[in-house]
Amino acid sequence: MTAHQDKMRRIVEALIFTSDYPIPLKKLTEIASAKNSKEIEQIIDLLNEEYKENGRSFEIRKVGGGFRFYTLKEFRSYIQELFKGRRKAKLTRPSLETLAIIAYKQPVSKPEIEAIRGVNVDGVLHTLLERKLVTISGRGKGPGKPLLFSTTPGFLHYFGLNSLSELPNLKEIEELVDKEEVININETE
Repeated sequence: MTAHQDKMRRIVEALIFTSDYPIPLKKLTEIASAKNSKEIEQIIDLLNEEYKENGRSFEIRKVGGGFRFYTLKEFRSYIQELFKGRRKAKLTRPSLETLAIIAYKQPVSKPEIEAIRGVNVDGVLHTLLERKLVTISGRGKGPGKPLLFSTTPGFLHYFGLNSLSELPNLKEIEELVDKEEVININETE
């Protein structure tokens, strides 16, 4: 490894380590003054290989449109024990239902969400906006030009996704419901 590569490796590692949100590839490339984004991707691959070879308990993953450190799943129970008693902000069933509608139909207006859910969603939308899981992404063309809602990178991060294409399709959801499997959304990290 050249001195330049080693320096870049340490810069990228430090940036991802200290960030409290997933850092987009473009931002890593700019801050590290890399030649291009390929160089950063190669460095991240190198770091992950190094962590694996040395038996580290973590890796760098692409999630929420950026890169972040994650502990390997085999250490989940130990980490849960450490944080026992601390509550992670959970989403209510109405919030999850509304969020699912937004995720699959975005951009979508409040009247469309309410037509699907059959109830008023003012409070739920306020909570989702406050938690930065959804954002106002424009205005509709219908009467009154209603606000349109879409998911955010925070949504992707919360659910451990890199892009919306990783959401399960309808067939996968039906299979889960048929098997009566329960998915704990807080176990994605």
